[in-house]
Amino acid sequence: MTVNVPSRGEFFVRDSGGPGPVVLLLHGWMVTADVNWIHTYAAVIAGGYRVIALDHRGHGRGLRPTAPFRLTDCAEDAAAVIDELDAGPVLAVGYSMGGPIAQLLARSRPDLVGGLVLCATTPEWTGPDFDRLWRIMGLVRIVVSVAPFGFWTTMMRLNGLADDETASWLIGELGRCSPATLAEAGRELGRFDSRPWLADLRMPAAVVVTTADTSVPPARQRAMADQLGAASFDVAGDHLVARLPDGRFDAGLLAALAHVGRPPPRG
Repeated sequence: MTVNVPSRGEFFVRDSGGPGPVVLLLHGWMVTADVNWIHTYAAVIAGGYRVIALDHRGHGRGLRPTAPFRLTDCAEDAAAVIDELDAGPVLAVGYSMGGPIAQLLARSRPDLVGGLVLCATTPEWTGPDFDRLWRIMGLVRIVVSVAPFGFWTTMMRLNGLADDETASWLIGELGRCSPATLAEAGRELGRFDSRPWLADLRMPAAVVVTTADTSVPPARQRAMADQLGAASFDVAGDHLVARLPDGRFDAGLLAALAHVGRPPPRG
């Protein structure tokens, strides 16, 4: 559906409707809401929740503003959508880049966030591996601009995905993203650091730790949980485990949601 927010723009939003507690799903870098959460929507809805998910700026069908990509703007976008739908307070779930967006939302609009779940993410994105990645963002922008489908096809193959209908859908979905935004979003992640204020967040919180993550080290995820005073829920998998259809990520997420929010009514 399209949600028109006066003075802000039109947002592409998935909204399952229903009377259950509202779960706001905030996706990661370089993907879309559907790519990140396609296997998660049904599990969360079946758990008794109402699901809302939106594409961030420059990602998928998200806004295309002229201003540079900023995580704070993404948090404000999410707040505006929740306000427009009169859906708060929500259980805000942030995956990877969605983690900083969820943290910023919880900090700026605590009235809208009744619980916080952070998945496969960290409060700061620095260190040798991250710094090398952020330095090549200009090259990433050029490559994605010149050959977007070739870039995403190569990425799919490097991650072991076969050239099938699912891969074709993924490539088409990822091809909707703005190359300039993807590059600037990477740089923006490199500038993010919530450690000075993370412990000040007061809503119930949980961290879903991806225990085999080679992109965001599990030790960082656990340190974030300690600083936040949050419960940890382990999921055996790498950074893209949410993309797997086997349900292991969904089980961890549902446990985290039950922890931070009132359990949904049953039958």
